[in-house]
This record gives sequence, structure tokens and C-alpha cells, in this order.
Amino acid sequence: MAKEAGDLLLLGNDLGDVVTAIGLSRATMRKIRQKLFWAFLYNSLGVPVAALGWLNPMIAGAAMSLSSLSVIVNSSLLQGYHRASG
Repeated sequence: MAKEAGDLLLLGNDLGDVVTAIGLSRATMRKIRQKLFWAFLYNSLGVPVAALGWLNPMIAGAAMSLSSLSVIVNSSLLQGYHRASG
């Protein structure tokens, strides 16, 4: 019942995990804002260039793949958050 009612579930006895969870949530929100900024910048530059026909479709496809890869790499940086903060 507590699992469904609570916003945060502590599985151990260390209350320091609450501080870690708050820090992780803030880091996650920073990552989300970063991704939105870069996606907006990338699309605001790339879409008009592609629409005008100034961009080879092969290069556009490669750029889109690199964009997706950068999102994955940027997100994976959060995996080490607990070890880095503790």
C-alpha cells in the first residue's frame, strides 16, 4: 500500500538515499532541459536547410542518427550519478 501511495520508496535504512534521490531528480531534469534545448536548436537549423533542398538526404539521415546517439550517451551519464554523489 505504501508503495502505491508514496512518491519515493526507500528500500534500505539509509535516509541519505532521500538526498541522493532528490539530487538525481534534479540532474534528470537538467538532462531533459539540455535535450530539449539541443533538439530545438538542431531542428530549427536542420529542418529549413533540408526543406530548401540544401542538404543531401544521406547526410540528413546520418545527422539524425548522430542526434539519437547523442541523446543516448547524454542520458547514460546519469547511470553513474549515485556512485559519483556518494
